Amino acid sequence: MHSFPRQQMIERIVIIDSADPVSFYGVNNANMHLIRNLFPKLRMGARGSVIKVIGDDAETSEFEKKIKELEAYCAKYNKLTEDVILDIIKGNKPAAGGSSEGSVIIYGVNGKPISARTPNQFKLVEAFRQNDLTFALGPAGTGKTYVAIALAVKALKNREVKKIILSRPAVEAGEKLGFLPGDMKDKIDPYLQPLYDALEDMIPAVKLKEYMETKVIQIAPLAFMRGRTLNDAVIVLDEAQNTTTHQIKMFLTRLGVNAKMIITGDATQIDLPRSVNSGLIQALRILKGIPGIGKVEFGKKDIVRHQLVQRIVEAYQAFDEQQKLLEESIPKEEDGQPQQMQ
Repeated sequence: MHSFPRQQMIERIVIIDSADPVSFYGVNNANMHLIRNLFPKLRMGARGSVIKVIGDDAETSEFEKKIKELEAYCAKYNKLTEDVILDIIKGNKPAAGGSSEGSVIIYGVNGKPISARTPNQFKLVEAFRQNDLTFALGPAGTGKTYVAIALAVKALKNREVKKIILSRPAVEAGEKLGFLPGDMKDKIDPYLQPLYDALEDMIPAVKLKEYMETKVIQIAPLAFMRGRTLNDAVIVLDEAQNTTTHQIKMFLTRLGVNAKMIITGDATQIDLPRSVNSGLIQALRILKGIPGIGKVEFGKKDIVRHQLVQRIVEAYQAFDEQQKLLEESIPKEEDGQPQQMQ
């Protein structure tokens, strides 16, 4: 009898670190079961972000290569379907994640394409690419903050930066939150909730939790920025119309090496006390014409919320203009105060 040399079995470890594990493995590990069936000669086990595989050198090497291709697809599109797994493992080019690739900024949770939808949103994407500091100004509902956070997430996914820092000034819009129970974080979180909402649309829950715990994504009120230099980051300051002149200067001077800033605001929604000037308005005047600073102005036509929002914004603008005309028509005494009616 002839004895054939026994092939040496080796163990390889493949780490899934850029894709969300829930999206990668699928519901009830369905994707992993399919991958196991497509590599019948290998023994494998997966736990968390680690896949262990045992087999001959050539097979395990091919397995690692295909897993890395699947991971890259999943990291980009935030989903992994049976068809995509079959295409990649068989060596075919998988279909794109959904919408026209040109306008997509990133693919959000479950592969939802997040795109620039209006001309000014496209301008913001381009201004961010060309400048290290970009101002995005305009009324509520125009997608300024949402697009800004999508651009930050894209830079993080593409490893252009190491972290994202999102901030807002903690100024009440008419309500006082001091009476709320809890520690400092509990009191501040209501101000920051819109930022969490946007992130939850863009990053799967497990991955987002990991980013928050490891401080890869940081959400903090503006007061927490003092004394820091922010390197290798995209920094977004939202609701900047509610910064004081000192606060915005402090924030702007945090910009470090390989960092980009986007500052969003709406000059018609200032919640500061009447005696306090908006730092955003002053900063726009002071920084006008400086190279490396972009500015995109959004208008009513950019509103992408419910169509009623546009009508509401228009109604308030008309009311404000009427009030201004009324105030200008009231005769004033020499000290500038309106005359008392007899």
